[in-house]
Order: sequence, then structure tokens, then C-alpha cells
Amino acid sequence: MSCRLTTLGKWKSKFAEADLLAGPHDDVATELKRLKKENELLRQERDILKKATAFFPKETSR
Repeated sequence: MSCRLTTLGKWKSKFAEADLLAGPHDDVATELKRLKKENELLRQERDILKKATAFFPKETSR
């Protein structure tokens, strides 16, 4: 039963996050929360790309 609650909780979190990121929102507090979440996601993506560049050899001009 706890597995179902965990899965349900994950679905609920994903839905809430998708709803939060759906917008600009008229409510200032909700918009601030959305922008903070978006900023967090962008920083994560940037960090992943920085790490990925270490794995790819730099091309040199011939």
C-alpha cells in the first residue's frame, strides 16, 4: 500500500510542478514561486551542460 501512496505522491508532485510552470500567474507569490523553480531548473541544466563538455573532445581547426 505504501508503494501506491508513493506513486500517487509522485504524480501529484509532477502535476503541481507542471501547473506551477505553466504560466505567468497573476498572483505575485505564485509567480515568484514559478520563477524560482524555473531558475532552479535552468541552473541544473547549465550545470549538466558544463559537465558534459568535459566528456567531449574540443575540436581543433585544421
